[in-house]
Amino acid sequence: MEQGKDCERILFTAEDIAAQVKKAAAWLDERFEGTVPLAVSVLKGSVIFFCDLVRAMKTPVQMDFMTLSSYGSGSSSSGMPKIVMDLSAPVEGRDVLLVEDIVDSGHTLVKLKELLGGRGAKSFTVVSLLDKPSRREVDVKADYSCFTVGNEFIVGYGLDYAQRYRNLPYIGVLKREIYEK
Repeated sequence: MEQGKDCERILFTAEDIAAQVKKAAAWLDERFEGTVPLAVSVLKGSVIFFCDLVRAMKTPVQMDFMTLSSYGSGSSSSGMPKIVMDLSAPVEGRDVLLVEDIVDSGHTLVKLKELLGGRGAKSFTVVSLLDKPSRREVDVKADYSCFTVGNEFIVGYGLDYAQRYRNLPYIGVLKREIYEK
């Protein structure tokens, strides 16, 4: 079964994504010059973007991972993110680079900033692969977003529906009949 057939169209090709990852890495290298930030991948959706991004950076980073979820296996956010897996590294006094797959409602990002700010993080820089401002429910945004998307169901390059489609090399729009079954 070829999962790519479930996409109605491709929004961003692998080449489009690679070009934006390179730009984001250059922006981060400038921002973090002379420091070693704690780079945090917000799992599972950001893992592919995160790996490509930190490998493209010249700045040394310490890597860690965190899982928050407000989706479960469905297609809409509950709006109440919960910690599924916490960081292993302390954040007190650290410059933290949060790497997100998508800023949608904004609740996950608000929760992360509150949580890590409470642990004494020195600063936050948020880089998101995708920004979906039409779905924002809280006043928050990434410091850098690679792409802005409309209110469509997006999969690929780490983003999923029911834990599928993450390994697509591009970002596509999922056919409505797939998620409205």
